[in-house]
Amino acid sequence: MTKFEIERLLREQILCRIAFKGDDYPYMAPFQYVPMNGSLYFHFTDYGKKMRLLEKDKRVCVEIENYRPDLSEYNFVVLRGKLKVVRDPQERANVIEKLANEGKQRLSRNFLAAHGLKKEQVWSSLSPEKPLVIVKLDEVTETIGLKSPE
Repeated sequence: MTKFEIERLLREQILCRIAFKGDDYPYMAPFQYVPMNGSLYFHFTDYGKKMRLLEKDKRVCVEIENYRPDLSEYNFVVLRGKLKVVRDPQERANVIEKLANEGKQRLSRNFLAAHGLKKEQVWSSLSPEKPLVIVKLDEVTETIGLKSPE
């Protein structure tokens, strides 16, 4: 894939998979993401396996894809880098606002459970006032983009 095609895929999609270095095996989980200022940002709940793994090793592999059900057309991007917790309050607030807006427009409220919220809540429940952990993919060392033949 060209750089333009990779950037377009990152803008068009909303979900990814992140592979962490696990204890005995890799650990992979799906996440909502938003691209901003040349980086990918994610919300992590502050509990669970991923936070423990992240404390041990910040290196991850992020995979984003788009395909037709019969795989006649497909493309995917794999990025290798490190995750970094966002500490800047304004950067954090901007990411949370974009996550909430994208979720409200494109995702079911059922997906709020992946953010540690109840499905009865609304997307605006993701707000900077809450103690949400925001991380970004930093120090990207490799980007691979593959697509189906044209």
